[in-house]
Amino acid sequence: MGEEPELVPSYTIFFSGCTFNCVFCQNWDISTRPEAGATIEPDALAGVINARAPGKTRSPSFDAAKNVNWVGGDPTSNIPFILKVLRLTDANLPQVWNSNMYLTEDSMSLLDGVIDVYLTDFKYGNDDCALRLSNAPEYMRITTRNHLLARRNGEMIIRHLVLPGHIECCTEPVLRWIADNLDNVKVNVMSQYRPAHRASNYEEISKPLTLREFRRAIEIAENLNLNLTD
Repeated sequence: MGEEPELVPSYTIFFSGCTFNCVFCQNWDISTRPEAGATIEPDALAGVINARAPGKTRSPSFDAAKNVNWVGGDPTSNIPFILKVLRLTDANLPQVWNSNMYLTEDSMSLLDGVIDVYLTDFKYGNDDCALRLSNAPEYMRITTRNHLLARRNGEMIIRHLVLPGHIECCTEPVLRWIADNLDNVKVNVMSQYRPAHRASNYEEISKPLTLREFRRAIEIAENLNLNLTD
Protein backbone atom coordinates (compact mmCIF):
# COMPACT_ATOMS: atom_id res chain seq x y z
CA MET A 1 0.00 0.00 0.00
CA GLY A 2 3.03 2.30 0.23
CA GLU A 3 3.59 2.88 -3.47
CA GLU A 4 2.44 5.80 -5.62
CA PRO A 5 -1.38 6.16 -5.56
CA GLU A 6 -1.90 5.03 -9.15
CA LEU A 7 -0.18 1.71 -8.38
CA VAL A 8 -2.02 0.81 -5.16
CA PRO A 9 -2.80 -1.94 -4.26
CA SER A 10 0.44 -3.34 -5.64
CA TYR A 11 1.51 -6.96 -5.13
CA THR A 12 5.17 -6.39 -4.28
CA ILE A 13 7.80 -9.12 -4.50
CA PHE A 14 11.10 -8.32 -2.75
CA PHE A 15 14.40 -9.89 -3.77
CA SER A 16 17.56 -9.91 -1.70
CA GLY A 17 20.77 -8.56 -3.20
CA CYS A 18 21.34 -5.44 -5.28
CA THR A 19 23.44 -4.13 -8.17
CA PHE A 20 24.36 -1.14 -5.97
CA ASN A 21 26.27 -0.90 -2.70
CA CYS A 22 24.74 2.29 -1.30
CA VAL A 23 26.45 3.43 1.89
CA PHE A 24 23.11 4.86 3.10
CA CYS A 25 20.86 1.93 2.14
CA GLN A 26 17.77 1.76 4.32
CA ASN A 27 17.24 -1.89 3.35
CA TRP A 28 20.85 -2.90 3.85
CA ASP A 29 19.88 -6.10 5.68
CA ILE A 30 18.26 -7.27 2.42
CA SER A 31 20.40 -5.60 -0.24
CA THR A 32 23.79 -6.60 1.17
CA ARG A 33 22.85 -10.24 1.79
CA PRO A 34 21.92 -12.05 -1.43
CA GLU A 35 21.51 -15.24 0.58
CA ALA A 36 18.82 -13.70 2.80
CA GLY A 37 15.14 -14.50 2.50
CA ALA A 38 13.26 -17.61 1.50
CA THR A 39 13.56 -19.66 -1.68
CA ILE A 40 10.38 -20.16 -3.69
CA GLU A 41 9.97 -22.15 -6.88
CA PRO A 42 8.68 -20.36 -10.02
CA ASP A 43 5.45 -22.38 -10.18
CA ALA A 44 4.65 -21.64 -6.54
CA LEU A 45 5.13 -17.90 -7.01
CA ALA A 46 3.08 -18.00 -10.21
CA GLY A 47 0.24 -19.56 -8.21
CA VAL A 48 0.39 -16.81 -5.59
CA ILE A 49 0.29 -14.15 -8.32
CA ASN A 50 -2.68 -15.86 -9.98
CA ALA A 51 -4.53 -15.75 -6.65
CA ARG A 52 -4.09 -11.96 -6.48
CA ALA A 53 -5.61 -11.29 -9.89
CA PRO A 54 -9.00 -9.55 -10.10
CA GLY A 55 -11.78 -12.11 -9.85
CA LYS A 56 -9.52 -14.70 -8.22
CA THR A 57 -9.19 -13.23 -4.73
CA ARG A 58 -11.19 -15.16 -2.14
CA SER A 59 -9.70 -13.86 1.09
CA PRO A 60 -11.38 -10.91 2.85
CA SER A 61 -8.01 -9.93 4.30
CA PHE A 62 -6.63 -8.43 1.07
CA ASP A 63 -7.78 -6.78 -2.13
CA ALA A 64 -7.05 -7.92 -5.65
CA ALA A 65 -3.82 -6.42 -6.94
CA LYS A 66 -3.60 -3.79 -9.68
CA ASN A 67 -0.14 -5.01 -10.68
CA VAL A 68 2.86 -7.17 -9.83
CA ASN A 69 5.77 -5.12 -8.52
CA TRP A 70 9.28 -6.62 -8.82
CA VAL A 71 11.69 -4.94 -6.40
CA GLY A 72 14.55 -5.59 -3.97
CA GLY A 73 17.31 -4.78 -3.24
CA ASP A 74 17.03 -4.75 -6.97
CA PRO A 75 15.30 -7.31 -9.21
CA THR A 76 17.90 -7.21 -12.01
CA SER A 77 19.93 -10.22 -10.85
CA ASN A 78 16.74 -12.31 -10.90
CA ILE A 79 15.55 -11.63 -14.45
CA PRO A 80 15.75 -15.33 -15.53
CA PHE A 81 13.66 -16.36 -12.51
CA ILE A 82 11.11 -13.58 -13.12
CA LEU A 83 10.68 -14.59 -16.75
CA LYS A 84 10.12 -18.21 -15.71
CA VAL A 85 7.44 -17.12 -13.25
CA LEU A 86 5.65 -15.02 -15.85
CA ARG A 87 5.62 -17.92 -18.32
CA LEU A 88 3.74 -19.94 -15.69
CA THR A 89 1.12 -17.37 -14.69
CA ASP A 90 -2.09 -16.54 -16.52
CA ALA A 91 -2.93 -13.51 -14.37
CA ASN A 92 -3.67 -10.51 -16.58
CA LEU A 93 -1.80 -8.03 -14.36
CA PRO A 94 0.53 -5.19 -15.43
CA GLN A 95 4.17 -5.77 -14.50
CA VAL A 96 6.10 -3.07 -12.62
CA TRP A 97 9.92 -2.94 -12.77
CA ASN A 98 10.96 -1.22 -9.52
CA SER A 99 14.68 -0.70 -10.06
CA ASN A 100 17.73 1.55 -9.88
CA MET A 101 18.02 1.01 -13.66
CA TYR A 102 21.70 0.06 -13.40
CA LEU A 103 21.60 -2.90 -15.77
CA THR A 104 22.99 -3.92 -19.13
CA GLU A 105 21.43 -3.20 -22.50
CA ASP A 106 20.94 -6.96 -22.96
CA SER A 107 18.99 -7.08 -19.72
CA MET A 108 16.83 -4.20 -20.88
CA SER A 109 16.07 -6.07 -24.09
CA LEU A 110 14.81 -9.05 -22.06
CA LEU A 111 12.32 -6.75 -20.32
CA ASP A 112 11.00 -5.26 -23.57
CA GLY A 113 7.44 -6.49 -24.08
CA VAL A 114 7.29 -7.90 -20.54
CA ILE A 115 7.31 -4.83 -18.31
CA ASP A 116 4.42 -2.36 -18.46
CA VAL A 117 5.54 0.25 -15.93
CA TYR A 118 9.11 1.24 -15.07
CA LEU A 119 9.20 2.57 -11.50
CA THR A 120 12.73 3.89 -11.53
CA ASP A 121 15.13 5.20 -8.91
CA PHE A 122 17.22 8.01 -10.44
CA LYS A 123 19.61 8.91 -7.62
CA TYR A 124 22.63 10.80 -8.93
CA GLY A 125 23.37 13.62 -11.33
CA ASN A 126 27.04 12.73 -11.90
CA ASP A 127 29.40 9.76 -11.92
CA ASP A 128 31.54 10.85 -8.96
CA CYS A 129 28.71 10.78 -6.41
CA ALA A 130 27.44 7.46 -7.79
CA LEU A 131 30.86 5.85 -7.49
CA ARG A 132 31.56 7.27 -4.05
CA LEU A 133 28.18 6.48 -2.47
CA SER A 134 26.90 3.45 -4.41
CA ASN A 135 29.99 1.90 -6.05
CA ALA A 136 28.34 2.36 -9.46
CA PRO A 137 30.89 3.16 -12.23
CA GLU A 138 29.66 4.95 -15.38
CA TYR A 139 26.36 5.65 -13.67
CA MET A 140 25.14 8.45 -15.91
CA ARG A 141 25.86 6.67 -19.20
CA ILE A 142 24.17 3.45 -18.10
CA THR A 143 21.22 4.92 -16.26
CA THR A 144 20.28 7.60 -18.77
CA ARG A 145 20.47 5.06 -21.62
CA ASN A 146 18.17 2.72 -19.73
CA HIS A 147 15.67 5.44 -18.92
CA LEU A 148 15.42 6.29 -22.61
CA LEU A 149 14.96 2.61 -23.52
CA ALA A 150 12.37 2.13 -20.79
CA ARG A 151 10.33 5.13 -21.89
CA ARG A 152 10.13 3.72 -25.42
CA ASN A 153 8.84 0.41 -24.09
CA GLY A 154 6.40 1.32 -21.32
CA GLU A 155 4.96 3.80 -18.87
CA MET A 156 7.28 5.43 -16.38
CA ILE A 157 7.32 6.88 -12.87
CA ILE A 158 10.68 8.24 -11.75
CA ARG A 159 11.64 8.47 -8.10
CA HIS A 160 14.38 10.82 -6.96
CA LEU A 161 15.47 10.55 -3.34
CA VAL A 162 16.83 13.94 -2.32
CA LEU A 163 20.13 13.51 -0.46
CA PRO A 164 21.32 16.12 2.04
CA GLY A 165 24.11 18.22 0.58
CA HIS A 166 23.44 16.98 -2.97
CA ILE A 167 20.97 19.51 -4.38
CA GLU A 168 23.38 21.14 -6.83
CA CYS A 169 25.39 18.05 -7.80
CA CYS A 170 22.56 15.52 -8.02
CA THR A 171 18.98 16.76 -7.59
CA GLU A 172 19.11 19.66 -10.03
CA PRO A 173 21.01 17.75 -12.80
CA VAL A 174 18.69 14.73 -12.46
CA LEU A 175 15.51 16.80 -12.68
CA ARG A 176 16.89 18.88 -15.54
CA TRP A 177 17.87 15.73 -17.48
CA ILE A 178 14.35 14.36 -17.05
CA ALA A 179 12.83 17.63 -18.26
CA ASP A 180 15.11 17.73 -21.30
CA ASN A 181 14.88 14.09 -22.36
CA LEU A 182 11.63 12.44 -21.24
CA ASP A 183 8.08 13.40 -22.13
CA ASN A 184 4.94 12.53 -20.21
CA VAL A 185 6.54 10.87 -17.18
CA LYS A 186 5.58 11.28 -13.56
CA VAL A 187 8.26 12.28 -11.06
CA ASN A 188 8.25 11.59 -7.34
CA VAL A 189 10.67 13.90 -5.51
CA MET A 190 11.15 12.06 -2.23
CA SER A 191 11.99 13.43 1.22
CA GLN A 192 12.30 10.08 3.01
CA TYR A 193 16.09 10.10 3.38
CA ARG A 194 17.44 9.16 6.77
CA PRO A 195 21.04 8.24 7.62
CA ALA A 196 21.31 4.45 7.78
CA HIS A 197 23.83 1.65 7.24
CA ARG A 198 27.26 3.39 6.87
CA ALA A 199 26.00 6.94 6.22
CA SER A 200 27.62 8.20 9.42
CA ASN A 201 31.01 7.79 7.72
CA TYR A 202 30.09 10.41 5.08
CA GLU A 203 29.71 13.87 6.55
CA GLU A 204 27.17 15.42 4.19
CA ILE A 205 24.73 12.48 4.39
CA SER A 206 25.27 11.72 8.09
CA LYS A 207 22.24 13.84 8.99
CA PRO A 208 18.59 13.90 7.85
CA LEU A 209 17.41 16.00 4.93
CA THR A 210 16.35 19.51 5.97
CA LEU A 211 12.98 21.00 5.10
CA ARG A 212 14.79 23.83 3.35
CA GLU A 213 16.62 21.39 1.07
CA PHE A 214 13.44 19.52 0.22
CA ARG A 215 11.57 22.73 -0.57
CA ARG A 216 14.42 23.74 -2.86
CA ALA A 217 14.17 20.38 -4.67
CA ILE A 218 10.42 20.85 -5.19
CA GLU A 219 11.00 24.40 -6.42
CA ILE A 220 13.47 23.14 -9.02
CA ALA A 221 11.01 20.47 -10.21
CA GLU A 222 8.14 22.96 -10.46
CA ASN A 223 10.29 25.48 -12.35
CA LEU A 224 11.08 22.72 -14.85
CA ASN A 225 7.34 22.00 -15.24
CA LEU A 226 7.76 18.38 -14.26
CA ASN A 227 4.64 16.29 -13.66
CA LEU A 228 4.97 15.58 -9.95
CA THR A 229 3.12 12.71 -8.29
CA ASP A 230 0.52 13.39 -5.63
